[in-house]
Amino acid sequence: MITNEKSVISGNQNTNCFPNFIYQYAQGPLLNGLYWTNWYNNASLDNSQNSFIYYENLLLGVPRMRQLKVENNSCVVYKDFREDIFGCFDTYSEDEEDKNPFGLINGTAWTYFTEKELGGSSHWGKIATYSGGGYYIDFQLTKRATLKTLQTLKNNLWLDRGTRAVFIDFSVYNANINLFCVLRLVVEFPATGGAIPSWQIRTVKLIRYVSNWDYFIIACEIIFCVFIFYYVVEEILELRIHRFKYFTSIWNILDVVVIMLSLVAIAFHIFRTIEVNRLMGTLLENPKIYADFEFLAFWQTQYNNMNAVNLFFAWIKIFKYISFNKTMTQLSSTLARCAKDILGFAIMFFIVFFAYAQLGYLLFGTQVENFSTFVKCIFTQFRIILGDFDYDAIDNANRILGPIYFVTYVFFVFFVLLNMFLAIINDTYSEVKEELSNQKNELQFSDILKQGYRKTLMKLKLKKERISDVQKALQNGSKEMSFEEFKNSLKE
Repeated sequence: MITNEKSVISGNQNTNCFPNFIYQYAQGPLLNGLYWTNWYNNASLDNSQNSFIYYENLLLGVPRMRQLKVENNSCVVYKDFREDIFGCFDTYSEDEEDKNPFGLINGTAWTYFTEKELGGSSHWGKIATYSGGGYYIDFQLTKRATLKTLQTLKNNLWLDRGTRAVFIDFSVYNANINLFCVLRLVVEFPATGGAIPSWQIRTVKLIRYVSNWDYFIIACEIIFCVFIFYYVVEEILELRIHRFKYFTSIWNILDVVVIMLSLVAIAFHIFRTIEVNRLMGTLLENPKIYADFEFLAFWQTQYNNMNAVNLFFAWIKIFKYISFNKTMTQLSSTLARCAKDILGFAIMFFIVFFAYAQLGYLLFGTQVENFSTFVKCIFTQFRIILGDFDYDAIDNANRILGPIYFVTYVFFVFFVLLNMFLAIINDTYSEVKEELSNQKNELQFSDILKQGYRKTLMKLKLKKERISDVQKALQNGSKEMSFEEFKNSLKE
């Protein structure tokens, strides 16, 4: 009875495209793309067992294939269908994840490993966020051996109805441009059936110092570190003097943020250099293992994002040094003066905006991709304001309420509310500009240049200080001096 039941299941799985297309892709295009060991005339590639994808990218170690599953009966079947439906597999969540051994039981492909044991990290997919654990199998060094491994998985039903995601991870290195490429191919299986493929490609420079230009970069990094540590000491001294009053200025807070982000960047830079050397040493000693650069690639991407934000704040600080001029203070003065009006308007605007977002989600959410979630509705409505929209999709989803939604939204949000917002900004800007036009600049940029020019001439002894001339005149004259004589001396 058990044998017949297994044969039925095996037969159904063979006729079903669900697992077959995964194995067909893995045994065909995937392995052909991963294992490049011969030239176009079938001659051996440099007499090496290593794979050079597109003849330029060295495959580091071996790829890894991993899957995540959910338990059977993880969802509830309606009572009227329980006699016909014996299995129910819910959408993926860590609470309902299947962690029991199955199949051949022995081996990593049939035993569950936690995220900590694999040293992995969670993946944000199109359907759900997946943990870094699961059942995995590492490929072999040769294509033929890997084909046998995949065939074993196929024959023993490694993929089944409980499978919710399959990951294929590998890393390559291109010596021509000194870049690592960490790739992840993902196939998600929703509870509704079917498959949704996606991919994640991170190209990072993990080995920093190779060429002459890199050595120039390290010199700049050393100078950067010196400046940062200098400003750390300076900010600590200012905090010691001013205490909590130091944080009353937005520019001081911005200084602290820039310094803190810079310190984190320096620490990660040192950690990355040490960790890459360790991973490369381990990989060179045993090339048959999986090269796990995913962790470093992820944090390298976050490191780049942090540097981008830090550089943005550094550019914003330019306003601090040019705020002495009345022309340069128009933006900050306008925003500061109309802040209360904008806040009151924002409440009114978002009440109407979210009302239309909820309306669009309920009307078109099941038929239009851009309205499938409430968050997508919000961004879709921002795109409509900017003129980027697909009216035909809305019209086809609901031929009566679709045009009504679109016309009323454009009228109230675009023509009424948006123009009210611009009117608030324009009126405040006109008032600020009129007030500033009646004021005199405290300090012109030309004055700074003139002062610097005069100080340079004085240091070069090309121009004498006027006050020294007055002092000499006083010394050469009599001890007593009338006010008129003193005034004339100052004029001279």
